[in-house]
Amino acid sequence: LPLSLLKTAQSHPMLVELKNGETYNGHLVTCDSWMNINLRDVICTSKDGDRFWRMPECYIRGSTIKYLRIPDEVIDMVKEDAQAKSRNRTEMNKNRGGNSSQNQRGGGGGRPGGGNRNNAGNRSGQGYGGGPGNNAMRLGGAGGQQGNRLPHAAKNNR
Repeated sequence: LPLSLLKTAQSHPMLVELKNGETYNGHLVTCDSWMNINLRDVICTSKDGDRFWRMPECYIRGSTIKYLRIPDEVIDMVKEDAQAKSRNRTEMNKNRGGNSSQNQRGGGGGRPGGGNRNNAGNRSGQGYGGGPGNNAMRLGGAGGQQGNRLPHAAKNNR
């Protein structure tokens, strides 16, 4: 979410406070995945607040940033985008599903015992969804999604 928030905040004003206490007020031009940012029309304030500098643009390394303050309207825009995406996912799942048991994980598959031939020894008809014999697919975090090489048929069942 934070990087998507920054992408949405492009061309909006923001305040950046650095770990050393300096603050930068300007309009966000670009940001990258390390939170390095470019600002334009910048006013820099010293740590003690008694000195000010005006700069046409500046680059700030992401690892030096303490916090960012962005307008509420940008946060509202991100919330609306997230809600729209959630609605779209719900619509897609409704359109994709149907009530056929073949569309469910581990349902039938045309093989004796249910499931498919790559269900890690689980012949109870439950596929990867749960039950004995499926622990081989649960390595490396939530549901084995990262770092595992799943059989070809298993990739299609996710």
